[in-house]
Amino acid sequence: MPLTDLVAPNAIIPALKVNNKKQAIQELAARAAQLTGQNERAILEILLQREKLGSTAVGNGIAIPHGKLPKLGRLFGLFARFDRPIDFEALDGQPVDLAFLLLAPEAAGADHLKALARVARLLRDSEIARKLRESRDSDALYAVLAMQPASAA
Repeated sequence: MPLTDLVAPNAIIPALKVNNKKQAIQELAARAAQLTGQNERAILEILLQREKLGSTAVGNGIAIPHGKLPKLGRLFGLFARFDRPIDFEALDGQPVDLAFLLLAPEAAGADHLKALARVARLLRDSEIARKLRESRDSDALYAVLAMQPASAA
């Protein structure tokens, strides 16, 4: 299943300029707030609380910051490619250059976990990650996210 039901073309940032993890999360929260109409501070707090439990960097230069918001109407995804890799406290020690922010309604339950698993599965596909790193604009990035991972075919 492609990620296009989670992320809209306007929720793609092709070259986010950030210097560290905190700044990256702040920028992602700000963009998510613009697109969802949710409170930026609330989004930021939820993401930072989740990071305190352990880094959402899943390895291979990929991070999936995520959280649940009480007033959100549906699952929301936002994809960013950083203009340069940053330290995200990943377990494998690799700097992160690809981030997929996932926000879910508080009552989402299993849908939130299924969406997280889908994002992780797609981004873990080395061919898809390579194409995301090579894509320079929103349209190209969106096209890659719309692809099926070979492992799911």
